[in-house]
Amino acid sequence: MNEDKATRYHRLRRRASLLGTALGALLLLLLLTTGWSSALRDAAAAAAGQSFFLTVMLYVVLLALLSEAVQLPLAFYQSVTLERRYGLSTQTTARWWLDHLKAGVVALVFAIGGSLVVFALLRWTPELWWAAAAACFAAVLVLLAQLAPVLLLPLFYDVKPLDRPGLAARLAALAERAGVRVLGVFEWRLSDRTRKANAALAGIGRTRRILLSDTLLADHGDDEIEVILAHELAHHVHRDIWKGITLDAGLIVLGFYLADRVLAASVGAFGIASKDDVAGLPLLMLAGGAVSIILLPLANALSRAHERRADRYALEMTRNAAAFVSAMRRLAARNLAEEHPSRFVEILFHSHPPMAARIEAARAWESRQR
Repeated sequence: MNEDKATRYHRLRRRASLLGTALGALLLLLLLTTGWSSALRDAAAAAAGQSFFLTVMLYVVLLALLSEAVQLPLAFYQSVTLERRYGLSTQTTARWWLDHLKAGVVALVFAIGGSLVVFALLRWTPELWWAAAAACFAAVLVLLAQLAPVLLLPLFYDVKPLDRPGLAARLAALAERAGVRVLGVFEWRLSDRTRKANAALAGIGRTRRILLSDTLLADHGDDEIEVILAHELAHHVHRDIWKGITLDAGLIVLGFYLADRVLAASVGAFGIASKDDVAGLPLLMLAGGAVSIILLPLANALSRAHERRADRYALEMTRNAAAFVSAMRRLAARNLAEEHPSRFVEILFHSHPPMAARIEAARAWESRQR
């Protein structure tokens, strides 16, 4: 019964996500093929007094508003309607709107900053802009990985030091055994938004900290929490965070290079006057998005391999397969995990192995130890 419910839930989420991606791509195509993109540029330029950088900023704002108008119904459906239908949401509608607004403002700030960098480089070095832009974006990825727990997480969630000294000491000792330096152990309040449980080892370097959701703390025993943290520690021990950043940087390089080739071939079409014409931004976004979608199965396959290795590390670190299995079962029930997706769905959409496969692997590990 639970599996059927989970399967339906994830199928509906995937459909909404795919529809959102298709509508976003369709909007960008319409902007290009109808000449609306150049009309937006002209409106932005008129309001900006022909200032190049202010034109870019205003264009990005207008494009973001159009995109929001298209995506908002699906965002509400996924985050509110669907979560409530399946008993996962504890969030009020007003709270969702506030979080959505804050997320939109943060995303807009990054979109404006990124667009200014891209179009400044297109103007200053039109032949090599893609390489310089990729280097800038990769540096931002590293910076965000370090600063997100300090700057972004507090914007949306209440985080406080864990008020369970015994558990905090136990987890800190586990991190020390793994050779991973952590700032501390923190309780991450999710219960005012969702019934789902989560844990993370967020940040890199001096900002790295253990985060445990209050929903996880309420539903899991100390042994289970320890094995979950051991899994998260494995990603830092094996440098999976840096490998992920490297993969993302590679995708950025490919995306920008493809965008450069497409943009160079499109000057004079779609109302795009030159490579540094902001009316070409939808074209850049389509090219970059195409690279991400095409290579998504590869990225997911690498991620699943990292997750399987992290599971093995957690078992070897704690020697507690029973706690691992019970933790996975609790997480699957609370988060409505899809335990038996089809192989096709797993390849295309899953960054983690299915929960049933993770449990089976843990039991096989336990059998080998005996």
